[in-house]
Amino acid sequence: MLELVDVAVQIGRRRVLQGISLTAPAGELLVICGANGAGKSTLLKATLGELPATGSVRLNGIDVTQTQPATLARLRAVLPQDSEVAFGFSLGEVIRLGREAGDFATRPEVDSLALVAVGMQGRESDDIRRLSGGERQRGHLARALAQVWEPVGPQGPRWLMLDEPVASLDLGHQLQIMRLARSYADAGGGVVAIMHDLNLSAMFAHRMAFLVDGRLAAIGSPGEVMQRDVLE
Repeated sequence: MLELVDVAVQIGRRRVLQGISLTAPAGELLVICGANGAGKSTLLKATLGELPATGSVRLNGIDVTQTQPATLARLRAVLPQDSEVAFGFSLGEVIRLGREAGDFATRPEVDSLALVAVGMQGRESDDIRRLSGGERQRGHLARALAQVWEPVGPQGPRWLMLDEPVASLDLGHQLQIMRLARSYADAGGGVVAIMHDLNLSAMFAHRMAFLVDGRLAAIGSPGEVMQRDVLE
């Protein structure tokens, strides 16, 4: 389970997050929605321990701020909103970086399986810098997926943390990636995704959370929160 208790972030004089408390059990796809500037990406970074925050964040019962990065890498993989690669790595090399950060360093077959999962099979030798924006996005998702390939391991559920995973994709690939995220959760893993598209979110999420001005305005099943008063 992912547990956030009174998580707040202040940047300069601005309080970007206003004491967020929520839980996300494994086996669930939680989508976090909100307008630009609502604090969605900040919340994800605080959840990952990448930003100084007050309150507490626990993943599978451990405090993420007190845990070594190598340990966290075996529990959760991250797809940031922007992933820049400065060197001429092939797509296969990028995926291998993810796989070897997790528990699957001795299973090279995971690389090709991850490429199949994102619809990029046979593209291992492509220079990732020469791919289109959408292809790079799917390539980095394959890297994250290879890192936590099996949704449940000896230490419990593994997690995918996704920041705008479908932002650069056409409709067909958006559906493919959302099906992948939902399947990962249905198999026992945990998925937290930052999304703008309410239609896709409602189609695939187990639960949706809405942020407004750094506050948690609503959380529940799509049927519970996709209501006129909440959306207004």
